[in-house]
Amino acid sequence: MVVGTNGASENQDGRVSADWLAYLLVLGSVALLLLRHRHPRLVVIGTSASMLAYLALGYPYGPIFFSVALAAFAAVMAGERRVVWWSLGALWGGHVLIGHWLYRWLPPAGDSGSAWGQELFIAAWVTAVVAGGELVRTRREQWAKAEGERRAARQRRADEERLRIARELHDVLAHSISVINVQAGVGLALLDQHPEKAREALTTIKAASKEALGEVRQVLEALRTPGGPPRAPAPGLDRLGELTEHFAGAGLTVDVTTEGARTALPPGTDLAAFRIVQEALTNVVRHSGSRTARVLIAYGPGELRLRVDDDGPAAPGGMTGGGNGLVGMRERAAALGGTVEAGPRDDGGFRVQARVPLGAADTVATGNRTREAP
Repeated sequence: MVVGTNGASENQDGRVSADWLAYLLVLGSVALLLLRHRHPRLVVIGTSASMLAYLALGYPYGPIFFSVALAAFAAVMAGERRVVWWSLGALWGGHVLIGHWLYRWLPPAGDSGSAWGQELFIAAWVTAVVAGGELVRTRREQWAKAEGERRAARQRRADEERLRIARELHDVLAHSISVINVQAGVGLALLDQHPEKAREALTTIKAASKEALGEVRQVLEALRTPGGPPRAPAPGLDRLGELTEHFAGAGLTVDVTTEGARTALPPGTDLAAFRIVQEALTNVVRHSGSRTARVLIAYGPGELRLRVDDDGPAAPGGMTGGGNGLVGMRERAAALGGTVEAGPRDDGGFRVQARVPLGAADTVATGNRTREAP
């Protein structure tokens, strides 16, 4: 700034040559810029006053303009628009007074005043400085908003992933532990009189626990390598046969009925349908006195309907409708745009109904009605 002021002084005839006071005003305006982020109001007022004094003393036009521009720019970005407009307006008004009226009594001697075109240039310069600051401030706010939205989206995806994992772990563990609990009770009851039956119960416990460990391990591996492909295919409705066998080992006979034309399901829909049926049958084992259950899988136009019925009655301390299992089923269906309804039937049993939209799934097999062995 000092070098530029010195150069301007040497090349502007008719102006007062820069002296120690001119350099003091230039350096003072620069020193104020160090405070522009903490005290933007003070800095823009101080630099404007320094420049006005500099012009009133007749010093040459020079780099002192840049200190005012930077101070105004910082104040606009800090949201101090009103102070900037007042300060720059006062500076421009002061220059008009100096250049068109007070010049007779101010240095340099014999000055003829300023041209009005110069005032228009200064007005345009002031407007450009303020507009530039507003533009940068607006862009920064847009960037900050976009970054906030990206953070919120990342947090939302993380929350959804945690919820998905919680549902998976609940469904896997609730099913397997229910089977293990029932078989452990059977084994204890038959251990003395029918040791061979107790052995069957222990075999079922071993198979159920092994499967549960495998599925839990798959979920934990997905946690360690987010975004990676699963090492084993996710279960779907094609594994209902295995599921009914597990429940048969727990003493629950399951009758599966399929209606409509079989359609290829997206992996997420297939998994959700399997988990809904699994959780509904688990609730029968845990909370119903019935040892039979009926599952209906109906492929309709653009939707998949699931229904699981048992004939009750409810076991002591049975389900009240507020457990995590029903919440998980509803969340799975809602994530796909579907619904789940659950409640007691008029005849004393319990029914779980789910509806999941399919979209444009491709038909892979046809048939009006098929039955599978329990």
